[in-house]
This record gives sequence, C-alpha cells and structure tokens, in this order.
Amino acid sequence: MSTGPETETVVPRAVDPLEPVPVLVGRPSDRALTESLLTPVLGPVKKGWLLLLALLLGVMGLWLVALTLTVFVGIGVWGNNIPVAWAFDITNFVWWIGIGHAGTLISAILLLFQQKWRTSINRFAEAMTLFAVAMAGMYPIIHLGRPWLFWWLIPYPATTGVWPNFKSALPWDVFAISTYATVSLLFWYLGLIPDLATLRDAAASRLQRRVYGIMSFGWRGSARHWQHWRIGYLLMAGLSTPLVLSVHTIVSFDFAISQLPGWHTTIFPPYFVAGAIFSGFAMVVTLMVPARKVFGFEHVVTLRHLDNMAKVLLATGLMVAYGYAMEWFIAWYSGDDAEWFAFLNRAVGDYSWIFAIQMFCNVVAPQVLWSARFRRSPLALFVVSILVNVGMWAERFVIIAVSLTRDFLPGSWANYTPTWVDWSLLFGSIATFGVLFMLFLRFIPAIPISEVKELRHELSHGDHERARAAQAQAERS
Repeated sequence: MSTGPETETVVPRAVDPLEPVPVLVGRPSDRALTESLLTPVLGPVKKGWLLLLALLLGVMGLWLVALTLTVFVGIGVWGNNIPVAWAFDITNFVWWIGIGHAGTLISAILLLFQQKWRTSINRFAEAMTLFAVAMAGMYPIIHLGRPWLFWWLIPYPATTGVWPNFKSALPWDVFAISTYATVSLLFWYLGLIPDLATLRDAAASRLQRRVYGIMSFGWRGSARHWQHWRIGYLLMAGLSTPLVLSVHTIVSFDFAISQLPGWHTTIFPPYFVAGAIFSGFAMVVTLMVPARKVFGFEHVVTLRHLDNMAKVLLATGLMVAYGYAMEWFIAWYSGDDAEWFAFLNRAVGDYSWIFAIQMFCNVVAPQVLWSARFRRSPLALFVVSILVNVGMWAERFVIIAVSLTRDFLPGSWANYTPTWVDWSLLFGSIATFGVLFMLFLRFIPAIPISEVKELRHELSHGDHERARAAQAQAERS
C-alpha cells in the first residue's frame, strides 16, 4: 500500500476568504484515497487498538454481570424506590436516544441540503446512531421487571386479549424507536454497499472477499447500479428526516403528558429535540477526534469539519440554554407553587451539585466555541464534547430522578441513591458502545470512500473552472 496519498497536478485553487479551510486536503488520486481509507480495515492490527478493546471488554463484562443480576434477581438490586420509580434506567435510555439523533441529522438532512462537509463524517454518525439506539432499547425492556414479556407491548392478535394502552406514551416509544432503528439501519447499509464492493475487490484473503462479496449484494459499479443507488439513497434520506423530530418528541411525551411538577410542560418536545442534537453532535466529536488522529484521517476530516460541528454544538447549546430559561420562566409565571418548588429544589436542594454540573457543562462550557481558535482546536473541541456528554446525562437525571424525589405530597418525599448495579449498567453500556464502535472501525470503512472520491472530483472540476475563468479574465485585461 502507498505510504502517503498521491496527488494530481492541478492548477492552484484561488483563495476564498469565505472558505479558508478546505473540506479535503490536496487532490489525492482515487487510488491514493482508496488505499489510505482502507488501511484501518485491511492493514495490520495495532497494539493500542487491542489494548483499548480489551479494557472495554472488561468493563462490558461487568455490564453483563449487572444485567444478569437484574434479570434473575429483579430491579430491587437498583436504587429505585418510592417515589423514585424511574432513575438511572430511564435516564440512560433518554440519554442514549438523544445521542443517536445526530446520525440521522448529519446523514439525511445534510445530504438533502447538499452540504459537502457531511461526506467525511456521516458514516461515523450513522454507526454511532445504531449503537446508541441498541444501548437505549435495552433499558425500557429491563425496566419492565419481567423483560421476557416485553412483546406484550406489541399489538399482536392473541387469545390472551393483552393489548397496550395507546393512551400511554410508553407504547409510542416502542413504535418510534423500532421505526427509527429500522430506517437508520437501512439508510446506513445502503450507503455502505459501494464501499463493501471496494473491500471485496481489495481484500487479500479468500474469506474476506467472499464475506464482503455477499454483503455488497453483487455490486459492480455500473451506471444502472449507481442510478438505482442514488434514487434509493435520496428516498431513504427523505424518509429519515421526519424521524429527527418525531422520535425524541415522542420520548418527551413520556414526561410532558404526566401531572408531575417538573414534567408537565409543553416546552419538552422542541427542548428535547434540541438537546438530542446537542448531545449527538458532541458524541460524534468525541469519537471523531481520536479516530482522526490515530488512523490519519486529517486529510479527509479537516479542521473545516471540526469547525462546522463546533458551530452546530454552539447553536444547539444556545437553544438548550434558552429552553432552561423558559422552563424557569414558565414555572414562575404559572403561579403553581408545586411547579415552582420543583425547580427551586433542583437548584438549591439535595441534588444541587448535579444541577450545577448540568449548567456548567451545557451552558458555560460551549461558550468558548464563539472563538474560531477553539472551534478548530481538536483538543479544545474534544474536551467541550466530553463536558457536553456529561452535562446532558446530568440534565436527564435532574429532570427524571430529582423531579420524582419531591412530588405533591411531602409525606412521600424520598431521596435516591444509586447502587453499584446502577453504575455498572451506565458505564457498562458506555463500554459496550465503545466495543461496537471499535469493531466498526476495524471491519468497515469509517469514511465513505465512494462519496469522498465524488467530492474530490467535484472540487477538482471547480478548481479547473476557476483557473479557466481567471485565465480568460487575464486575457481580456
């Protein structure tokens, strides 16, 4: 394989002050792009990758122990009590679902708007979506207490006459999440087919060629194949776009349609969607920055991509901050003593330190992204993304668990203390997510090769057009 990307000789591109950072460094040839982007898959396994995978597998083992204990002993091993019936389980569920939102946003909406900076990061985001939804879907099932009966939520015809209550938001989650997961999987796999064919042709072993050949469904790259692929890709993008708004809106209904102080608020649907995009983009940055450095993707994941993702983080962070302000204003303006007390309890009650973490991570920390220097600093952006992930989990905990500790009846007030099983389910799910992502990086091209090649040809064509226009202008003058 080539040690560095070959570049085509082209006329130097004119400097555009509105676009100082390129979306693709240089103009590498198709062969150089293919070799550089396939190196993580077909190249030798790195020791650092194996060590990190072993560490994540160890924590994943603790997660499996906690899951087994929950299933065979019951949810009494959690710290949940009366009145805090929802705690780490639903907090983790809402957090993971929110993280999974960025994949659909980057892949579908940015594709429909023809944003070129989407190309190098969309597969990261799509894979993150699938793994995050897998982690999220586990929590409502084990929360049931009898997880082996989860299929009772599905309205199937049966003599038992067991039907879900469609006035409850909980069955809505089943349909929303299953639809979101199915469409996201199809959209991700459809975009992957050309690159699986590239892997089939480049693989050295017969087993790899056979496996990737089956997965690519006989793709040969003919004009007919590309025509059908493009139509299908755009149709899936259009189908996926409404899911960005629908899924987390339905998740917010789990709380908004209740009568509990701190939950019963109409601002939750748009507030949850903005927070989901906020946390999802933060997770994309958290995963992208180390992978970009380790696998040498700096030429395709440039500072332009980091800058744009930082701008989205800043914009959605301001939306979340506005949602916080409106929550407090509505609680005060409503004149409802129970509602106002619920918010005061968040700020000055027993869990005020978690509320402080939420405000610092979600409101204060992203403000550094007003500076282009910080937006284009991988280290600074990585730190901010970690803080946002922590802050968004804290926000979910404050909304869910802290609101439940203080309801209408003071005689039923009680605090919540998580057990080691709760912590194991949280950090174990993060480790399991990490294992899935590590395997993805090893066996599937993390950067869409065919789309980056197409982008390179578009940029080269633009270079030649600008050079021709400049030459014509020079001749006229």
